[in-house]
Amino acid sequence: MIKYLQFYSEFQLKCFVFIALSCQLFSCNSEKYANSEPSNQLITILGIAQDAGFPHINNPTEWKNYNSDKSKKSLVVSLGLIDKKFNQKWLFEATPDMPEQLHILENTWLKTETIIDGVFLTHAHIGHYTGLMYFGREAMGAQNIPVYVMPKMKSYLEQNGPWSQLVSLKNIQLRRLQKDSTIQLNSNLKVTPFLVPHRDEFSETVGFKIEGINKSALFIPDINKWDLWETSIVEEVKKVDYAFLDATFFKNGEIPRPMSEVPHPFIEETAKLFENESFETRSKIIFIHFNHSNPAIYPIHIMKDSLISKGFNFAKQGDTFGL
Repeated sequence: MIKYLQFYSEFQLKCFVFIALSCQLFSCNSEKYANSEPSNQLITILGIAQDAGFPHINNPTEWKNYNSDKSKKSLVVSLGLIDKKFNQKWLFEATPDMPEQLHILENTWLKTETIIDGVFLTHAHIGHYTGLMYFGREAMGAQNIPVYVMPKMKSYLEQNGPWSQLVSLKNIQLRRLQKDSTIQLNSNLKVTPFLVPHRDEFSETVGFKIEGINKSALFIPDINKWDLWETSIVEEVKKVDYAFLDATFFKNGEIPRPMSEVPHPFIEETAKLFENESFETRSKIIFIHFNHSNPAIYPIHIMKDSLISKGFNFAKQGDTFGL
């Protein structure tokens, strides 16, 4: 009986510590997000899924769960950048879900005479640029939408149909970026592209640093492995306030094919890189770009819990981050 009571007391103490830490963590995260929504400048998450979206093509179970309301649709990765003072908004990535994402951006955050003030593209994989088709004559018939691209991406769009027609009909206006060269969007906002290693079949691949009047963010939705990049991701995260990082897969063996064919840093690998860093540094990371096989694409999953308790964050559509 005494042994039982001793165990019960220890169990109560552990529960109390767990609850206290959980409350502290929730309080910290709540405060962080509350402070990240100023009136003028913000980043909003418009999509979290890998290029093919969720539910995924040729996956009857996912579609069955979606149709029976057991799961929700996840749009393909995209960020919206809004500056209410200057009445401007930009899109990062032109995804296959772009019409819905532009609608969300306009009706939730900022409605202007121009549907978008510019689109920034990271590379030529289907989830990141094919939404440009909606600016064409078969759809919107847009006029001179600024599209910010790197040199190889610019050439690819100019020299290959149907994208070349968007250029020739002036549906889009390509604006050339240079690596590590900053674009000043207005007096309070600037964007800098930087090269990252990836499967560059048709174009180079970049991430972006977005700098507002008070805070800054990294956006790296696609990269091979962190150790293939000449830059230290740990040091780069320390320099910013938010880091939206490639989290295509949670761990090795997640899909029934050699994962070396689609190299990405597993969430487990990224977490390992940051395990000895401060809670403050880890809390800057917002995992994004989830493959349909990745349990992190679901709002709640046991595999996410231990990482959340260590400070890591998982992107959700509609999340906002003040600049």
